[in-house]
Amino acid sequence: MRYVVSQAKVLLSKSISIQAVSGFFLQDNCRDPASLGALPPRFGLIDESPERWSNLQSKISQMNRDPSRNEDSDGLLTVFYKVIFFGRHGQGWHNVGEAKYGTEAWDNYWSKLNGDGEIIWGPDPELTALGEEQARAASNAWRAELSYNIPVPNREARLCSPMTRAVKTHLLTFDFEDDEKEGKKKAIIVENCREVYGEHTCDKRRSKTFLLDHFPQFEIEGGISADSGVFTDFTEDDELWVADERETEVHLAARAEIVLDRIFGEELKGEDFISVTAHGGIINGFLNAMGRDAYSLPTGGVLPVVVRSTVTAS
Repeated sequence: MRYVVSQAKVLLSKSISIQAVSGFFLQDNCRDPASLGALPPRFGLIDESPERWSNLQSKISQMNRDPSRNEDSDGLLTVFYKVIFFGRHGQGWHNVGEAKYGTEAWDNYWSKLNGDGEIIWGPDPELTALGEEQARAASNAWRAELSYNIPVPNREARLCSPMTRAVKTHLLTFDFEDDEKEGKKKAIIVENCREVYGEHTCDKRRSKTFLLDHFPQFEIEGGISADSGVFTDFTEDDELWVADERETEVHLAARAEIVLDRIFGEELKGEDFISVTAHGGIINGFLNAMGRDAYSLPTGGVLPVVVRSTVTAS
């Protein structure tokens, strides 16, 4: 079996415990995601007051400053809270293909092809016109909350899958921001934020050169490999995707945990609000890694989660 989580990663994960914290958003305890839809009002924030986002910011800041939080032997704080907005890409042509043939036939046959003569879904399909509309709807949802002081994650606190459908969704979603204010800061394409890979051609990414040429708005970075446990550069071609094996759920959760470790690491230490634009599979990998049930987020949807990280001795 190719996708085996390395012992190095297992040892690393023992030092950081990451858990979802409920009680802030309607999605936290929702058993029927379809009832809320892709973009519920206020992104699902339970507080409906005009001060709702300021209240949330204050609460997160208060929890992060709470002197009762655990300290290690050196007096360093060991518990941290952040809000992560998980955004799923808008509809892609692979979603159309799966709807056309049904999930069983898609998984067993069609997903392993590049298309059917009418639709092209691999490698790395584009957004459909509906997918672009869904991304713009997400942008409008953010715009609607700006007057209520929603904390839009800074560009360096916005992580994105390297798949074209996710990158374009990110660009359309955050097209309202002030370039002059953000300056030369860039969002970050992260290899470990990509969708479940292997077998399905839609999940084979394009080259690093393609991404650099077409999306100069992003930095591109590799990350710690769930296979080896060591940092791996973002390779020119996709060396992770293989045609004969699908990534396992355990391996997927390990990849997600690596990204969560980064989110709570030194690089983003001062960022309480994070954005991750990705895919349904990896988003559920994140939820799995933080001990939360899977959530069927529709294409173009946004799922905010309050997350707690507790650092313990390894």
